Amino acid sequence: MTVISIDVGGTGMKCALVDSAHRVIHSERHPTGRERGPAAVIETILDVASGLSARAAVTAIGVVVPGVIDEANGIAVYSSNVGFRDVPLRDIVQNHLGVKAVLGHDVRAGGLAEARLGAGRGASQVLVVPIGTGIAAAHVVNGVVASGAHGAYGEIGHIVVRPGGPKCGCGQNGCLEAVASASALERRYFELSGEHATAAQLSARLKSDPVADRVWREAVDALADGLLTGQTLYDVERIVIGGGLAESGPLLLAPLRRALKKKATFQRVPTVTKAKLGDEAGCLGAALLALEAA
Repeated sequence: MTVISIDVGGTGMKCALVDSAHRVIHSERHPTGRERGPAAVIETILDVASGLSARAAVTAIGVVVPGVIDEANGIAVYSSNVGFRDVPLRDIVQNHLGVKAVLGHDVRAGGLAEARLGAGRGASQVLVVPIGTGIAAAHVVNGVVASGAHGAYGEIGHIVVRPGGPKCGCGQNGCLEAVASASALERRYFELSGEHATAAQLSARLKSDPVADRVWREAVDALADGLLTGQTLYDVERIVIGGGLAESGPLLLAPLRRALKKKATFQRVPTVTKAKLGDEAGCLGAALLALEAA
């Protein structure tokens, strides 16, 4: 059995043919072209799907996109990154390709893949938290990821951890995403130093740049508060940190583990580990959804 998987991002699409043993037998990447509008993005998805289906006999297709997703009805309710609003994407793809289609959320699909195939493998309760431009989470229980009643489950980045703090894109002040995401670190560093630096550059300056040290320390402390809230709610055995910020490895994970241990009261401190699947997680997650639907 072979399925098509497409992970639609704001900039690019990661696409693959994946077999029932979860082996990627072909992969390719394409620009999303969101600047051309949502109709053009849909056209690109359909063109890519047709091209992949010509390479192999496929039984299903999984498409994952960011935003608020009604997975049960296959509707991209709201996705600012690609301009979707109330788009019945599952049916559009299914009618075009003539095989079973399933629509999912990119973070939840990536979390599903990490839990089943990556760093969460072997744990029954996993919280996968990608930290990049934003912060979100996927809670996977016995290999099943929850989506919530309205498709907005896992928005851990919008827990307020610093009341009165920086304005978040959601409209609140002091959200975890506004103080501990990669983009938040970059903004904070510029605010304190007047110099632009990426999160990766900040991690390289640790122990040699006092401002970088301060920004990193503040972010880790806020991240520990957010994750402890998540642990209080979900009581998982393993937290998997992904996204661009996780690439700093021990520079992030070691102080984060210490902070969680220090802040915990009654909570059992879970194992905190780095994601294994990288930016392929969403595409593999889309394949898992398609394989289940086939």
